[in-house]
Amino acid sequence: MCKLYAGLAWIIAAAVVVQAAAIAFAFGGVLNNVAGGGVVDKALLESGGAGGTGELGFWIHGIVGAGVIPLLAVALLAVSFFARAKGARLWAAITLGLVVLQVTLGFSITDMPFLGLIHGANAFAVVVSAVAAALLARRSRRARATRATAEEATEDAIAA
Repeated sequence: MCKLYAGLAWIIAAAVVVQAAAIAFAFGGVLNNVAGGGVVDKALLESGGAGGTGELGFWIHGIVGAGVIPLLAVALLAVSFFARAKGARLWAAITLGLVVLQVTLGFSITDMPFLGLIHGANAFAVVVSAVAAALLARRSRRARATRATAEEATEDAIAA
């Protein structure tokens, strides 16, 4: 279970990187559209697309951020109850809490744009907590392997 726990944590961290790349692609497309004489107005926003090259970036950012990462964070918390690693539940809960905050901030940006500052910074916190969870599981696996090897060596010495 520790491998699954660590794998989920690494996937969450990687998904946040995908998020950053997708939104940069999206806004790059918007800027390209504007530079080419296009206009970003209410009609364009209400049409469900940003127009131009980077439109797919908005879709990726929305699907991964509002769907995939929250599901992965819930799965991480569920698996943490079966992973034999000290602190696994704590780091999974921290990661889930940060993800919930991130989604809430993301949906609140249109009403309060300044929350985008916190949304961007919190993304780094999600990555850090997910990486901490993954490294915790890896350390725990290594510690158990070291203890098992030491116990085998002790048993071999007693048997000899």
